Amino acid sequence: MIADFHVHSKYSYDSILTPYRIIKAARKKGIDCIAITDHGTIKGGIQTKRMNSDKDFHVIVGSEVQTEIGDIIGLNLTEEILSTNFVQVVEEIKNQGGYVILPHPFRGHKLTEDVIKNSDAIEVFNGRSTPEQNLKALELAKSYSKPFIAGSDAHFASEIGLVKCHINLFSGERSIQFSLDEKSISGNYCPWYLINLSQIIKSKKTNKIEIIPKQMFEMLCQITFKLKQ
Repeated sequence: MIADFHVHSKYSYDSILTPYRIIKAARKKGIDCIAITDHGTIKGGIQTKRMNSDKDFHVIVGSEVQTEIGDIIGLNLTEEILSTNFVQVVEEIKNQGGYVILPHPFRGHKLTEDVIKNSDAIEVFNGRSTPEQNLKALELAKSYSKPFIAGSDAHFASEIGLVKCHINLFSGERSIQFSLDEKSISGNYCPWYLINLSQIIKSKKTNKIEIIPKQMFEMLCQITFKLKQ
């Protein structure tokens, strides 16, 4: 089974992807399983899961939560994560029977023994990280014998499936067997302009668009329109 464990929908402040577009793009690219990991909410995961009518395609409901030590992803969630404190976030995820994922550990994290030990899996390949950051993440997972996970960190349809994780999935999406084999993961990197574009979208959605030069904003709006087609 081929999975992409890190995808953002329009319910994230920096994405415009609709649930329908996510499913369509994923199936077109041969993805069997996706995790919707919107910033601070499970709404995108719930909507995508409800919209999915393909029994051979799995949607995992997740959320990427900002904490004082950096972002933490919860997978297999049924309720919103209310806390932003790392210890409490882990507790909320576990109480739902979910998985605690440490995403892009060398991008904006304060790593401690507790953070690593409380993570069920470490994201060793992220499509928006650098090769150096991903290599360090892989070395970290190996040094602590932590299972591997990987995701595109997609904010646009063209990014979905850039990173692929070959896994076994048992009992539906409620029980995931992560991997300890580097060969199970393959990937490519997101183009730089899409990373910048998602920051523009974030600025627009959070009403900070005035910081963007008008000419650049108009150009990026044209790119966005083409990406949505």
